[in-house]
Amino acid sequence: MVYVIGQNGQPLMPTNRHGKVKHLLKSGRAKVVRRCPFTIKLLYDSTTYTQSLTLGQDTGSGTNGNAVYSENGSIVYMSKVTVRNDIKDKMTQRAKYRRARRNRKTRYRKPRFLNRKNSIRGDRFSPTMVSKIQSHTREIEFIKSILPITTTVIETGQFDTHLIKNPALANEKVRHWGYQKGTNYGFENTKAMVLNRDGYKCQCCKGKHKDSKLEVHHIIFRSRGGSDEADNLVTLCHTCHKALHEGKIKPDFKGKHKGQLKYATQMNSIRKQLLRIYPDAIETFGMVTKANRLNLGIEKDHHIDACVIASGGKLFTFATGSIFVKRNIAKGDRQKTKGVRSEQSVTVGKIQGFRKFDKVKYFGKEYFIKGRMSTGYAILMDIEGNKIDFSYMPEGAKTPKLSNCTKISARNSVLTDMIVI
Repeated sequence: MVYVIGQNGQPLMPTNRHGKVKHLLKSGRAKVVRRCPFTIKLLYDSTTYTQSLTLGQDTGSGTNGNAVYSENGSIVYMSKVTVRNDIKDKMTQRAKYRRARRNRKTRYRKPRFLNRKNSIRGDRFSPTMVSKIQSHTREIEFIKSILPITTTVIETGQFDTHLIKNPALANEKVRHWGYQKGTNYGFENTKAMVLNRDGYKCQCCKGKHKDSKLEVHHIIFRSRGGSDEADNLVTLCHTCHKALHEGKIKPDFKGKHKGQLKYATQMNSIRKQLLRIYPDAIETFGMVTKANRLNLGIEKDHHIDACVIASGGKLFTFATGSIFVKRNIAKGDRQKTKGVRSEQSVTVGKIQGFRKFDKVKYFGKEYFIKGRMSTGYAILMDIEGNKIDFSYMPEGAKTPKLSNCTKISARNSVLTDMIVI
């Protein structure tokens, strides 16, 4: 599938007539503007007739799928985009480096948290959420730049986190009061509720130690992923609590690990922001997509769900034989030095004309640069970040040389690869 842009920059209908495309390029009436997906721009005035195209997006906090459905019943574009989930860890690591550097090279000063305007402004999203929302909008805008989209359909996820934690609220008899009277209703905190639940008595010795000091203990330690909910808390006297941590007693309590509701919360925010950014978009839900997919008898995948969303449950065919796999990465390299005391500089510019994350061709296959060496060698990876092993190659090619690599495209904040289906 070749995507076409008009002379005025407006997207036109894609084509599978590769012979005509080759003739246009050879005669100088068109030029290549993008290799993946392959896109050309016409250099002459042409007709602007287009068909009705529907863009469907399957949103997600980890991966989102996208597809474009034509009115003739064919899918002309499919993609899977992996969003970033490493921002918090990177920011935490950067803060550690900064604190260590301050202690090492400058006089110590107390940290100031409210001296940055971005931290105290209103309507602020965390960097992780900004990245996730932008990954959805970036792909939508990219598709609109190469295809004349007329309708946008977005499958959103709306989760009731209170109901997830307490399934009893699904009962109509308790729904009317359950959301107002939670487990801590009438208590100032969870600790007070646990003490009251256990009758203000040590659940290990049952009061035999005559210790009046009661404490609340995490059955599964927080360091091991234990929850802060009442199901993971138990009342112990100070004597039993100390003996338990010293390993002298091992009571048979059953605790609860920390639940993962952050992705459900993220999906609620993504839904709200996407509908605010695209007020004309049609909203659909996962239960509708699942019913339509089962009715069509096809397997689940992000790009398949996007096809079902775009087609509205109608039977479709594939006009394109490829899926574009994309992965969001950082725009640049922040690390300038390495070593215990940052004594070794790290080259972030070009080495022999190549930068990190450039897409290159090495002996007929396409890879991404994972790392470079000043000696002229490189480490190559696939789009998932897995290092490629070239130990099977003949002598002289076991370690890739930059001189043997041909640059296909410069680094971008989105790595793009194509999978033929």
